[in-house]
Amino acid sequence: MPYFQGMKAQFIEVGTPAAKTIHIKKINTDYLQSPFHFHDLCELVWIQESHGKRIVGDHVDHFLPGDLVLMGPNLPHIWLNDASFRDAPVKGNVKSIVVYFPANFLQQLSEEEEIIAPVKRLIERAERGVRFTGDTQQQVIQLLAGITRRKGLGKLLDFMRILELLTDSAEFEYLSSIQFENSFQPKDTARINVVYQYLMNNFPGDTSLDDVAALANMTPPAFCRYFKKHTGKSLTRFINEIRIGHACKLLLDEDRSIGEICYESGYQNLTNFNKFFREIKGENPSQYRKSMRTSTHKA
Repeated sequence: MPYFQGMKAQFIEVGTPAAKTIHIKKINTDYLQSPFHFHDLCELVWIQESHGKRIVGDHVDHFLPGDLVLMGPNLPHIWLNDASFRDAPVKGNVKSIVVYFPANFLQQLSEEEEIIAPVKRLIERAERGVRFTGDTQQQVIQLLAGITRRKGLGKLLDFMRILELLTDSAEFEYLSSIQFENSFQPKDTARINVVYQYLMNNFPGDTSLDDVAALANMTPPAFCRYFKKHTGKSLTRFINEIRIGHACKLLLDEDRSIGEICYESGYQNLTNFNKFFREIKGENPSQYRKSMRTSTHKA
């Protein structure tokens, strides 16, 4: 597996400027390459152009252009493009804006509880990772689209407006489960990073426990215990979540039949596909497609 060799998950030092204020990163690249990692800052991610899989805490799903996610400090995460990005890279295929800021950012500016308290609640939500939708998503995206061109006080005021919008919003969904706790240490996560990247790139095929355990340099029983301890789920459950997340993305394409999507997502028959889809999403693929069609028309 030469693609994965040398890739280390790590605690990332984002940079000195972000330790006391906001730090904005504009990403324009062929494909996302960051390893599974965490850091001590909050992180707001807007995906302008790109799609693939993301893991936030113990949440596994797909992402699409427009995705807007806020993550709290020390919440492990990885965003990985679909294999087509890596196999046929196109310059500038991935565009994103990421804003890093300390959890106590407003406390450095004000001691008024009526100002600080709402943002504290937002940061508490972000400990699980939250994805924003609806009008909030559109308004924040509009501000982020221009924030990299702003300077000085203008940039700070735009960010404060973004915080206000996110704080006041009820248009969000939690990503990671309430039970999730980050049990990773920087020295531990290198092996889980290799496993995550392998599974996210190879989920449609056969992925045996023996092969995955070998990637982590562990015996299958030891790997099962390790994986369950750090992710809160079995390897089988994790693979099914990746597959169903991929199926959800494909279901947005009305020209694809559910049978085609079943096989493209790694399932050999519709019975298993429907079973795991309902188990993970709470509805069958046809119902999911219909609900997504309805929400798109409303937007």
